[in-house]
Amino acid sequence: MIRSVVQGCGSYLPERVVTNEELSRTVDTTDEWIRQRSGICQRHIAAEGEFTSHLAIKASQRALDHAGLNASDLDLIVLATATPDQTFPATATRVQAALGMTKGAAFDVQAVCAGFVYGVSVADSLIKSGLASTALVIGAETFSRILDWDDRGTCVLFGDGAGAIVLRGEQGAGTPADRGILANALHSDGRHHDLLYVDGGPSSTRTTGFLRMEGKEVFKHAVVNMATVVGEVLEKAGLEAKDVDWLVPHQANKRIIDGTGRKLGLPPERVVVTVDKHANTSAASIPLALDVAVKDGRIKKGDLLLLEGIGGGLSWGASLVRW
Repeated sequence: MIRSVVQGCGSYLPERVVTNEELSRTVDTTDEWIRQRSGICQRHIAAEGEFTSHLAIKASQRALDHAGLNASDLDLIVLATATPDQTFPATATRVQAALGMTKGAAFDVQAVCAGFVYGVSVADSLIKSGLASTALVIGAETFSRILDWDDRGTCVLFGDGAGAIVLRGEQGAGTPADRGILANALHSDGRHHDLLYVDGGPSSTRTTGFLRMEGKEVFKHAVVNMATVVGEVLEKAGLEAKDVDWLVPHQANKRIIDGTGRKLGLPPERVVVTVDKHANTSAASIPLALDVAVKDGRIKKGDLLLLEGIGGGLSWGASLVRW
């Protein structure tokens, strides 16, 4: 059977780093308050004139280099983002043009913080169906553009960045020991729309609006839903939590990450955490964390990775990957 195998990964963070202490000079908050509630110490903020597409292009180039492939090898780009350059066309087409990819298709998916897992699942399905052979899956965000900097409960939690992986279809035996994506699971529940949303859009207000969040309620749903969907992908693959080498979760909040790890019975040393340095970068957070752990040598060939995320919608999902 055909399995989508990860060939390489890459990431990019804007140069500007904003620490909690710096933020406390303009926002009614403190370093201690932010660290205690989220585990965040700093975040990267895109420069003036630096768009989501710019971040995505740089992360994509690094992923292709790591994979030893060229843009001409690609026939699919899936870009997960909630902060596109424009209402349309898809920001993925800007990435496509900048990389020099001239065949196949490029499009965006929007599932906010669960976006990267959604993107991986879509690309995996297209590769397995034969509609694509080599795909670039990107998570890229400039959340700093949709933050209300007078809302101290939300503006301190987010940052900008991008991460990407390259997937290529390969023949395999279809066993859990094979490299590649073993299983995916996606869910959403629109009844919880108002827990995390942006109060604007071209159809409703003709303006972009700002991010709004009921943090305590999102936290409650996050820990429960993450543990459930993780169990779902493990069951699909015929594996157990003890088989997982690395949990690579959406980096929203250290408490949510810790809670999910405990529910799975995974020790902290098997959980990749970058929220302290990156803050919540929405769809970019999982590939950013993944790239850090691959490049520092923690994640090795053959390791079993569990990727999971939850975001506005509410939307959530998980992917099980043999590296």
